Amino acid sequence: MEDSILAKLLESFADMPDPRVVGRTDHHLLDILVLTVCAVVCGADDWEAVEMWGEAKLEWLRQYIPLKNGIPSHDTIGRLFAAMNSATFQACFTRWVSTVCDSLVGQVVAIDGKTMCGSHERRLGKKAIHMVSAFASTQGITLGQLKTAEKSNEITAIPELIAMLDLKGSIVTIDSMGCQTEIAKAITEQGADYVLALKGNHGKLHEQVGEFFEIAEQYKYKALDAKPDDTCEKDYGRIESRRVVALSSVHLEQVGAWAGLKSMIMVESIREIGEKRTSERRFYISSLEPDSKQIGNAIRAHWGIENKLHWCLDVTFKEDACRIRAGHAAENFNIIRKITMNLLRQDTSMKRSIP
Repeated sequence: MEDSILAKLLESFADMPDPRVVGRTDHHLLDILVLTVCAVVCGADDWEAVEMWGEAKLEWLRQYIPLKNGIPSHDTIGRLFAAMNSATFQACFTRWVSTVCDSLVGQVVAIDGKTMCGSHERRLGKKAIHMVSAFASTQGITLGQLKTAEKSNEITAIPELIAMLDLKGSIVTIDSMGCQTEIAKAITEQGADYVLALKGNHGKLHEQVGEFFEIAEQYKYKALDAKPDDTCEKDYGRIESRRVVALSSVHLEQVGAWAGLKSMIMVESIREIGEKRTSERRFYISSLEPDSKQIGNAIRAHWGIENKLHWCLDVTFKEDACRIRAGHAAENFNIIRKITMNLLRQDTSMKRSIP
């Protein structure tokens, strides 16, 4: 572990309040934090595994943290993370990320939610936690997250998450749940741009955009200064062609309701597998100028949050199978996993890729 990495981590979490009774603790909070992060890096997925790993690596750990009273028990570790204020822990996480994250100018920040399936407790009527995360797609690191009771609450959680972060100069991408005028306003007020997915539940706006592209296609986009971006991928008998067309949104009736709106976008995907051929059209709106290539790249980059974050949490860290759920422990352990992923992706000494 590099001293600079450890120093940044300890400095960022130094003022994290300890929820335990003063004078009745045998293990320092930061010692437990570093122990837990290191154990999770090595595959620990519950408090018992953290304790076992710590016992096996005690002498190595003491090169970096005191651990004067040895390794805490799994019960001690679990009680601490259950009692820790998750909002304060998240604030410390965001502060730490700001010390390791490169500039976000021109980069895609994808925002999306994921349900932690194992965090529910049916006996107590407790629903599973839904975490909304902001993910820097190029760097592959999580910038921040916010807990909601369920997916339907993403609409209110996203503006709060945006307010927590410094997104100036970035391109924020969100699926159709986040295609809301207030969210567009919150993004532009941060000095960032947006690309928002548009679906049928957006009624008239979705209908207008779809009709406009139908008419534009009939005239082959003449007089619209459109420059479609076409790509084709071939892989193991599958051929996928994608066309992105961005047009000025100036003709949309609702253009004034959306802060900074400049573009409407159509993405047409055609997939061929053997004799089977399927096609799909998706629509978006954006505050970027109608540059088909730039916006198309941003839309593709958005899926990094599914492949590099959500998939990794489920498959590598087994988050959905995790039954840690006492107090604030589930959401705090989610932050630990993201600290771990961020550390691994920042480590340039590794020659193998991180999932």
